[in-house]
Amino acid sequence: MQSENNTSAPTTPRLRHRRRSNEAIPDATKANGSHLLVHDRNKYKSFLVRAYSTVWMIAGFVLIVYMGHLYITAMVVVIQIFMARELFNLLRKAHEERDLPGFRMLNWFLLPASLIVINDIAAYIFGFFFGRTPLIKLSPKKTWEGFIGASVATITSAFVLANIMGRFQWLTCPRKDLATGWLHCDPGPLFKPESFPLPGWLPWKEITILPVQWHALCLGLFASIIAPFGGFFASGFKRAFKIKDFGDSIPGHGGITDRMDCQMVMAVFAYIYHQSFIVPQSFRVEMILEQILTALTYEEQKALYMKLGEILQERLFGQS
Repeated sequence: MQSENNTSAPTTPRLRHRRRSNEAIPDATKANGSHLLVHDRNKYKSFLVRAYSTVWMIAGFVLIVYMGHLYITAMVVVIQIFMARELFNLLRKAHEERDLPGFRMLNWFLLPASLIVINDIAAYIFGFFFGRTPLIKLSPKKTWEGFIGASVATITSAFVLANIMGRFQWLTCPRKDLATGWLHCDPGPLFKPESFPLPGWLPWKEITILPVQWHALCLGLFASIIAPFGGFFASGFKRAFKIKDFGDSIPGHGGITDRMDCQMVMAVFAYIYHQSFIVPQSFRVEMILEQILTALTYEEQKALYMKLGEILQERLFGQS
């Protein structure tokens, strides 16, 4: 009987919990200024944990530098492995919470990275065939012709690539929509076309543009004008050490760092731009209440309360 009861009972899967940090997390419900370290009861414990971690990190770094180049290389590899692991966990968490297919999360990774590749190739081709005017002393082979030609090619490619993303907009649909209506779902406001009228002397009456194409133009401008300065900085760094390339792992290109110098600058900008203008802002009840209590007067809070009550009553009677 005992074995039958055990087999009939539903099995509960084990939940894996991440190890919590020793640092206290501030409460969002507290008023402004109440979550400062001065009012934190666990500040000394947090201070000791931070101090202990700082001491062993500095001591370990000094020891590795003292041991030589081989150990420094191993340290860099280990750091990169841990960074890749943390990034993978972050993407997996976003994938689980938003219920999005993997390609949608990679859209804003593929586009900026592709623009840097296009800019590098176009700068080399235009400079190879038309380069006559030196651009900057830090990089003698860079020319104005290559810089301008690459800028035009990158901005144009950004606009076209964003349009291609719109044509394959079903790849950006949530998984639940793809399961119910294949290729027929709401891809979001970024991929909904907008029509703009054209002057009467043109053969076309209007033009259709996706909102994501305007964002792609901003990325293209940065990739063609600002991001190359990452390469200029890398060139100055190499000239200071009197070397041509950072390595020789890629024939004709140098090392991995030679190919990733502009990508590092572009990655920072793409992340900030995505978080500022693409990701919708999420609001919590605690945050809204805190703003109401700190920014509104008592009369304004009372008026808001009355107005909110009227709206809720209208919705309640409308549903009934």
